[in-house]
Amino acid sequence: MWVSPSSARAEAIPVAMNRRNLHKWRVLGSEYRVDTKFLRLRADRIELPDGTVVDEYFVRESRGFSVILALTADGLVPLVRQYKHGVGEIVVELPAGMIDPGEEPDACAARELAEETGYTGTAPEHVRTLYADPTNATTAMHLYVVRDARRTREPELDVTEAIDVELVTPAELRAMAYDGRIAAASQVAAVLLGLAHVGLG
Repeated sequence: MWVSPSSARAEAIPVAMNRRNLHKWRVLGSEYRVDTKFLRLRADRIELPDGTVVDEYFVRESRGFSVILALTADGLVPLVRQYKHGVGEIVVELPAGMIDPGEEPDACAARELAEETGYTGTAPEHVRTLYADPTNATTAMHLYVVRDARRTREPELDVTEAIDVELVTPAELRAMAYDGRIAAASQVAAVLLGLAHVGLG
């Protein structure tokens, strides 16, 4: 009898995997190597559950950031196109930005949407909070949906920002997440989860 490769793989996967008795690591000490407005880098001395001590385990600290999938009254989604120096490329993304000191993630979402695109709308609806890089960073990404968005003001950009705003349909946005035109991992997750949240996934 012929068995498809996918069926064979499914049957080969055990229902219950062997599980270790997992424990958190013990922090023996910490020292900040970089402490600026834009980057806070901590070096931890840690003890693993088996007693092994690891020096200089680096962790980037962050207040996190908010990402916004906004929908206009006619069902379009505002995107931002801008240069990102880390990768040295011009990229297209959903509006997003870092949370300011003392600011709540939903307030950041409303502020960043308005500052980057000039669009405002309903109160941001929280969709999911995801860890951006749990191995080496504390950064959390907070995804919000804003409905009935409309252009009500001029964008207010930071000194490092030069942004083009474009509107796309949800179908085009989904295609961009799948075909690589939207390439940042956090942005792809935000697109697909946001579209699913509004019933367009």
